[in-house]
Parts: sequence; structure tokens; C-alpha cells
Amino acid sequence: MTEPWGDPDKIRRILAEGATWAVVGLADHPQRAAYGVAKFLQQRGKRIVPVHPDAPTVHGEQGYASLADIPFPVDVVDVFRRSEAAGRFADEAVEIGAKAVWFQLDVIDEAAYERATAAGLDVVMDRCPAIEWSAHGPR
Repeated sequence: MTEPWGDPDKIRRILAEGATWAVVGLADHPQRAAYGVAKFLQQRGKRIVPVHPDAPTVHGEQGYASLADIPFPVDVVDVFRRSEAAGRFADEAVEIGAKAVWFQLDVIDEAAYERATAAGLDVVMDRCPAIEWSAHGPR
């Protein structure tokens, strides 16, 4: 049995319906996973929004220092942070009205999963959208 945070229906829904992805931890560092995943999503028609304290422009998209600074709606908050630091971004995703939270590979916070799910968000953890796309992405 798969963990509830790896539900294929949630993954499919997020990949299909999530148009705007705030990528927490995205900076202009091509060697980092966030950089490649953000480019992958952008190439598949998703709007990516870098979220990093330095607020860099990445892949041609203006960055913001925090989720709260983004002046337009966000569908998915994609978190590239260690598990112990990731939970606050699930809470912030709820605060900004996001529809989903996606924690990257090896990022698991069960309490954050419970809080965000209870608030009505779809939550995926310990998965990569670039990997999941082939099995669950829009055709």
C-alpha cells in the first residue's frame, strides 16, 4: 500500500490542474534539483514562481522572498527544503490560499500533511513532479 501522500489521483490532479507553481528554494543555481524541476514544469506549460530569500529571477520569472509576497494566486507550493524546515511552507500555502502542496523527494512531515489536508489542500510528499509526470501527467 502506498502512503496517503503518494496517492496517484492527487498526483494526477495536481499535475493536470496546477497552473502556477511557487517553487520554494528556487535560485539561479543550475546544479540544484529545484532549478531543473522548475525548468521541466515550465516546459510543460506551468508558470513557475521562484521563492527564495534573495528573490532571484530564474528561468525568466521574477522571484519573491516569501509566499506571502506573491501578488497573484498560486495553485501549488513545491517545497525544496529539508523535512525539518518544510512544514512551515505547508502552513503558508494554506494562508495564501494555494490548492496543493508538493514536498520533494525525501521531504516528509506527517504533521504538516495532516494540517494541510485538514485545511482542504491536496498534499504530495516524497515525490518529484518530473518523475511522476510520465506516469500521471497530462497527455
